[in-house]
Amino acid sequence: MSMTDPVADLLTRIRNACMEKHEKVEVPASRLKANIVKVLKEEGFIKNFRLVRDEDGHVSLKIYLKYDDTGASVIRGIRRVSKPGVRKYTGIAEVPKVLGGVGTSILSTSKGVLASQKAAQNKVGGEILCEVW
Repeated sequence: MSMTDPVADLLTRIRNACMEKHEKVEVPASRLKANIVKVLKEEGFIKNFRLVRDEDGHVSLKIYLKYDDTGASVIRGIRRVSKPGVRKYTGIAEVPKVLGGVGTSILSTSKGVLASQKAAQNKVGGEILCEVW
């Protein structure tokens, strides 16, 4: 069965696993998903991730979620911005701040998938994939 929006599926699986306080979540892998998860790790929203190949040869991403001392998820919210039907792009000057800078936007730029702060430092704009806070 084909999926129309694999990035939304990734975000939904992460959101649901965080709500249920799972230690890890496994999702089908793709290069874009791996880059998004890499940015989540760099920004401190998840502990770690790794690529796993099963006996059939299918590759999946195993994402280890992060919780604070009280047991609450570090990811308070995660939402898809650019959708297959309506793409959202931003220029260099309009890179969005999530919750006044508390969260981050993840952008697909000409220099790869970057957090909004790194995109601003590199002076590049692009497609706003999602927001995390």
